Amino acid sequence: MSWSLRSAAGPGAAAPSDAVVQCESLVHIYQTGSVEVQALQGLDLVVTAGEMIAVVGASGSGKSTLLSILAGIETPTAGRAQVGEWDLLTMARADRVRYRRHMVGFVRQQTASNLVPYLTARQVIDLPMTAAGTRSRARRARCDELLDALGVADCADRRPAQMSGGQQQRVAIAVALANRPRLLLADEPTGELDSTTAADVFAAMRQVNRHFGVTAVIVTHDPQVSGHVERTVAIRDGRTSSEVLRRAAGGTGADTQVIAEEYAVMDRAGRVQVPREYREALALTRRVRLALEHDHITIRPDDPDPAP
Repeated sequence: MSWSLRSAAGPGAAAPSDAVVQCESLVHIYQTGSVEVQALQGLDLVVTAGEMIAVVGASGSGKSTLLSILAGIETPTAGRAQVGEWDLLTMARADRVRYRRHMVGFVRQQTASNLVPYLTARQVIDLPMTAAGTRSRARRARCDELLDALGVADCADRRPAQMSGGQQQRVAIAVALANRPRLLLADEPTGELDSTTAADVFAAMRQVNRHFGVTAVIVTHDPQVSGHVERTVAIRDGRTSSEVLRRAAGGTGADTQVIAEEYAVMDRAGRVQVPREYREALALTRRVRLALEHDHITIRPDDPDPAP
């Protein structure tokens, strides 16, 4: 038995010219008490303009750390992290404020963290635009545009306590998009919602992704979310380990089939994370045999006493 590696366009390819997010060998180390934790251990990721991707991984895999770095909340320790023209490793404090105000929008899982209890939906969407110095007429027009696009125009004069959880999250997305960011980040945006409401919120995110052309990165455990984007990136042990690419095939409408293909991700040093089930099935341990074929590489278990 063996496991083969084949080349394919997509994962591992050079960063395209329209890349919005470019992370290369990204490292993040932080201190908790006397313990040093390496949350990211050489992560690579490219997200192109207008793309909407899901990032998945077990607790502690590094996905929320990645989102905090892209949001300008955490500073990388080493490697490369670039969003648009912004270098996240070298940004000064004043640049970081402008970056978070204009380049990225952030939606948290906890609805209470996204909204202000005593402000209406219109007022809380207005806040980031006021801070950015946008004129009042433009603020009103943008607020109406976002509320309508997200299907919560009837919540304009309601406070959070007067809205459902799904309405609160859609208003939170409107707040994140108020200053027309190029990148929308969402950390478990449907984590506190039931499946039906979560589907409505995710549909709203797809709507704004298409309508406004905003690039979106969503961290999620929800298979319904990860199953409805064209690309799902899995993170394991602080590195991107695999990607699932989805494409439509067959007929149109009800006859359309979605084909999902999973790829292992190879970093620039040539490292690949072989899935655990593959390693266990073939008893792959510390040392393996590699063989170069004409169109693929074969990985075989090490046999210390091969048969003659």
